[in-house]
Amino acid sequence: MLLHLSTWPEVEAYLQQSRGLIFPIGSTEQHGPTGLIGTDAICAEAIARGVGETTQAMVGPTINVGMALHHTAFPGTISLRPSTLIQVVRDYVTCLVKAGFTKFYFINGHGGNIATLKAAFSETYAHLEDLQIANAQLVQCQVGNWFMCSSVYKLAKELYGDQEGSHATPSEVAVTQYVYPEAIKQAPLAPEVASGHRIYSAADFRLHYPDGRMGSNPALATPEHGKQFYELAVKELSSNYLEFLNAE
Repeated sequence: MLLHLSTWPEVEAYLQQSRGLIFPIGSTEQHGPTGLIGTDAICAEAIARGVGETTQAMVGPTINVGMALHHTAFPGTISLRPSTLIQVVRDYVTCLVKAGFTKFYFINGHGGNIATLKAAFSETYAHLEDLQIANAQLVQCQVGNWFMCSSVYKLAKELYGDQEGSHATPSEVAVTQYVYPEAIKQAPLAPEVASGHRIYSAADFRLHYPDGRMGSNPALATPEHGKQFYELAVKELSSNYLEFLNAE
């Protein structure tokens, strides 16, 4: 069930059977010369819907803009500040806790969101307690990073080796090619790609990673690979979600 395609009576009926909800969260940021700007959100949304179908869980609206300030020197990137994203997560969860949800599983497609999400969860628990909302003590939030699934990581290494890199990777580009085959992009890629530099400001990032890639060769991606990554991520995260849902 997708929350935005449901009616309030349907949500009320769902809550009689489950208090769990899945949130896809990604980013709107550059992904090199051939990667879609919406890559992180596209991957998270597709995989979250797959997990929702597999586990009969409700899936909330995708949080498309995340914490990507270091990419903002590239045209098209949109980012929230960490403090803004924390408040977005807190407000989303607070509204849904009032309705009766208590278990929130964020399927994340962007590494830059991880630290902010963990901080947001802590802020949210404290906020709910301060408001003395019923069942505040039962609320739990967890993040599942699809790209860190052991099965996904293993396949990426088998297919791409060191050319997987860490940003604008062939694995994530492959998933977008599977989901949106009509939007596959082609562009010349320099054989030498930067890697290993620390992340500081947006200007510094572009200086050290001039085409936006970080050690990756997205030219290796195919829609067929994307289907494999999608299926592996859905299977592993479905298991993780059910474990989270049923844990005390």
